Amino acid sequence: MNNYESVIILSTKATEEETVAFGEKMKNLISENGELTNVEEWGKRTLAYDIKKQKEGYYILFTFVAKPEFISEFERILRLDEIVLKHIVIKKD
Repeated sequence: MNNYESVIILSTKATEEETVAFGEKMKNLISENGELTNVEEWGKRTLAYDIKKQKEGYYILFTFVAKPEFISEFERILRLDEIVLKHIVIKKD
């Protein structure tokens, strides 16, 4: 089991209910496949450059412990969700 951090930028075109539902979905997914240690909602921020013609994004940071095999499935799910503008998963030392 390794320590990971994931920053996910969500579209601000999504409603607040969709954003909350997405956060809960990710919390449940991570908890089922590892241990969720921290969630920080950074809120709406201006992007350094336009992503999919949007100037703002809603940031969420997940810190968790999981097996390496889970990361590929986690990233696949993030790529399929239309609310996600960008994401990154980083393995911590």
